[in-house]
Amino acid sequence: QVQLVESGGGLVPAGGSLNLSCISSGRGSLSFAMGWCRQAPGKEREFVAAMSWSGTTTIVAEAMQGRFTISRDNDKRAVYLQMDNLKVEDTAVYYCAAADRGAHIIAGLADYWGQGTQVTVSS
Repeated sequence: QVQLVESGGGLVPAGGSLNLSCISSGRGSLSFAMGWCRQAPGKEREFVAAMSWSGTTTIVAEAMQGRFTISRDNDKRAVYLQMDNLKVEDTAVYYCAAADRGAHIIAGLADYWGQGTQVTVSS
């Protein structure tokens, strides 16, 4: 069993930045691909970014490329999402995800999910 706990969400003006963190625990958590998805009110959950367990492969959704950066620190069992130049449409609950394959995170079929952290971008 893997547990994921996110932090770092909050209220930020458009153009601002936030850095989300997710700490994992439990057996096998280091061997999982990890990433982030988000869900805005009234919308389906969508993929944001994912990184392989080794950190050598990353993918960021096209709408966030150039603004969002994913990274991980396996010593700390953490994955991060640096979000810059935030837009009002980035407002959503952001969920940390872990899966045996990054493709599962992209498809919204992660094995484990965090409880989510709210990001609100004001105009």
